[in-house]
Amino acid sequence: IIRQNCFSLRWLKDRGLAHSFKNNKLSKNNMWVDLLNRITTTNPTWNGHNASGWKKDIVAVNGFDERMKYGGEDRELGERLENAGIKGLQIRYKAICIHLDHSRGYANEKDWKINNQIRQETKQNRAKRTSFGIVKS
Repeated sequence: IIRQNCFSLRWLKDRGLAHSFKNNKLSKNNMWVDLLNRITTTNPTWNGHNASGWKKDIVAVNGFDERMKYGGEDRELGERLENAGIKGLQIRYKAICIHLDHSRGYANEKDWKINNQIRQETKQNRAKRTSFGIVKS
């Protein structure tokens, strides 16, 4: 990590990385990366592992809905941002992140059900703001 070898395709292949189209995410060719971002069929979504936004936009939608536990709270925030007219950028081949896999002992079905209900309400009501975020109302 310190030497940034984890971003070197050659280093990863030498250690057993299988061939995959996803390996293009490690390309250093900016023209190729820009093309891949333009032609990808994946829609931009708000995923907390590699997302950022302008403070004014996050504050406008009142941040995360604090009723939500693990599982979808980042997506629900993004759905409110989209409802408020904030369009995400697709940079899946330009902004690379490393995720260290870990167990998710904190994830449970009860919380997922509550989170899914909140997300459904956000979608149905085209909600742009939560009453359970930064400012409680």
